[in-house]
Amino acid sequence: MNFIASVLTLYPEMFPGALGLSLAGRALEAGTWSLEAIQIRDFATDKHRTVDDTPAGGGAGMVMRADVLAKAIDHASPPGDPRPRLLMSPRGKPLTQARVRELAAGPGAVILCGRFEGVDQRLIEARALEEVSVGDFILSGGEPAALVLLDAVVRLLPGVMGNAVSGDEESFENGLLEHPHYTRPQEFEGRPIPDVLISGNHKKIAEWRRAEAEKLTRERRPDLLGAMPQPLVK
Repeated sequence: MNFIASVLTLYPEMFPGALGLSLAGRALEAGTWSLEAIQIRDFATDKHRTVDDTPAGGGAGMVMRADVLAKAIDHASPPGDPRPRLLMSPRGKPLTQARVRELAAGPGAVILCGRFEGVDQRLIEARALEEVSVGDFILSGGEPAALVLLDAVVRLLPGVMGNAVSGDEESFENGLLEHPHYTRPQEFEGRPIPDVLISGNHKKIAEWRRAEAEKLTRERRPDLLGAMPQPLVK
């Protein structure tokens, strides 16, 4: 079963974008996954193809209309569609590698890209949208966030990465940031490769990598250490 992504957007020309290149692009061309970018304005009913209106209660900006978005979502995801419905939103639950793996193991996703001040709350509730954030910052719209999410997911689909285990030790896969990497030349501007990495002792190499990963995580993301499961005390 292939992974099918349907993206609802005001800017379908932004897709596939970077997803048409490298690993994701080759997988898209091979049919490992498919992508359709759906223009939300096609579901507006007036001659101006209006998709937004002023916020109830007043305030700056515009809000995307529930009625127009509902038609777009119902078109992309009819009854019985098992794919999760995602809304890229800065107020959403932070995207994690664990959630990425869950999505990669599924049939695909329907992704709504918000714009303006946001989306009518009634639409979020009526269509059971899962709000997802890619970070504590604001983008001009949900499209860049959707590209990030899909890139993270597609690379985990079977056959996309050349080596199926190449992602096992990456950042967040084991609750830690990834250890440092080195390659030839053996010395660069007076900086040699650590001796342990050229020792051939795989046990010591594994211990070094684990220790370096823990050190980096402690320095840069101590919150991750607190979230790691603690060993059982006997």
